[in-house]
Amino acid sequence: ALGEMKERGLWVVGTHLECGEEPWKVDLTLPLVLVVGNEERGISRLVKETCDFLVRIPMEGKVCSLNVSAATAVLLYEVLRQRKGQPL
Repeated sequence: ALGEMKERGLWVVGTHLECGEEPWKVDLTLPLVLVVGNEERGISRLVKETCDFLVRIPMEGKVCSLNVSAATAVLLYEVLRQRKGQPL
């Protein structure tokens, strides 16, 4: 399914706990598909390899990850912020 989306011109953006750019440092105005893994295992290795690039949400303190709904909300907010052209 992700390969077909890439063939149609969509960028596949995956999330990762340890590697990837902070979402506000990459262009999220591109036509994209956002792949968010669960908080226990994240996205699979095969999905990670299919992604055009990875993003990570930096965490502070004792919290090491967000649950999938919170992470998705943060990322979708950043997608919309960039698409509306709002400054950081």
